[in-house]
Amino acid sequence: MIDLNQYIENPKVAIWQANYWQPWEIIDNLENIVLQYLKTIGSDYKVKDRIAIHKTATIEPGVTLKGPLVIGKNSFIGAHAYLRGPIFLGNSVKIGPGSEIKQSIILDRTAIAHFNYIGNSILGQNINFEAGSICANHYNERQDKQIYVKHEHVIIDTKTEKFGALVGDHSKIGANAVLSPGTILEKNSIVKRLELIEQIK
Repeated sequence: MIDLNQYIENPKVAIWQANYWQPWEIIDNLENIVLQYLKTIGSDYKVKDRIAIHKTATIEPGVTLKGPLVIGKNSFIGAHAYLRGPIFLGNSVKIGPGSEIKQSIILDRTAIAHFNYIGNSILGQNINFEAGSICANHYNERQDKQIYVKHEHVIIDTKTEKFGALVGDHSKIGANAVLSPGTILEKNSIVKRLELIEQIK
């Protein structure tokens, strides 16, 4: 069992709903989680078509938003970014120009630079993804596309074919690095530029 508190400090329990879920189960159920969260949203948010944007958030021209989606306080979405819900963005999250985010949770003060892809992932707080870095969410090249994760030397079958990464608080992901499907990174992890993380070969 993966304890999210081991990776993310004070992980906004309301968004998880069920804290006994595994990270990939949260992602698989994210649409319902975000829809339930939208029912609790305050007047500080503008809500339309299952999309809630905090009044202090900045959305640059050319951005595509597909709900359900929450964009938190003081967050920034750069020009021509593509957010494909369900997505939950915490406060002061930065999404750079031309980036694509799909079915993910990104928590407070995490920055995704330009031309990144984050798919089916949970990113903690104060994380920085440099330009061109990727959270891959699917094994295109394998016959068996089932995703397994390695946690404390134990291999866990996620029973899903779509899961990206769980990245702990304060981690740094270098430019053009790739996190393979099922990547689990502890707090304060550092991934070098151009590095491939493949925890299960």
